Amino acid sequence: MAIERTLSIIKPDAVEKNHIGDILAVFQGAGLKIRALKMIQLSDAQAKAFYAVHAERPFYGELVEFMTRGPVVVTWLEGENAVAAHRELMGATNPAEAAEGTIRKRFAASIGENACHGSDSVENGIIETNFFFASSDAL
Repeated sequence: MAIERTLSIIKPDAVEKNHIGDILAVFQGAGLKIRALKMIQLSDAQAKAFYAVHAERPFYGELVEFMTRGPVVVTWLEGENAVAAHRELMGATNPAEAAEGTIRKRFAASIGENACHGSDSVENGIIETNFFFASSDAL
């Protein structure tokens, strides 16, 4: 099994509803180690740069607006098969389709306000953690 890193973002909807501790507890309970963590307010430019891969999609503008409406918590997680483990903990993007007990089933309101983001590949885990953290930030 490979030790991987992944980025998790607790999105504005979950921060607004005070679910930060609940969500972090899910990660830690599953054996993922928090290497770095910070609460930030994304600027329009940061949100656009981070989600640039979606720039041509019809929901891009709404996504940027949503991600900049309030603070988010970005977390560098690490562990065995961290990317797949984190994605399983999050559940399906649509909370109505998410498995019982997953973060999105428990805390998300809709496809658009789905409580959290997670890296979708090992490569993106590295790219995305590097977007928000310097290697010296990891503990």
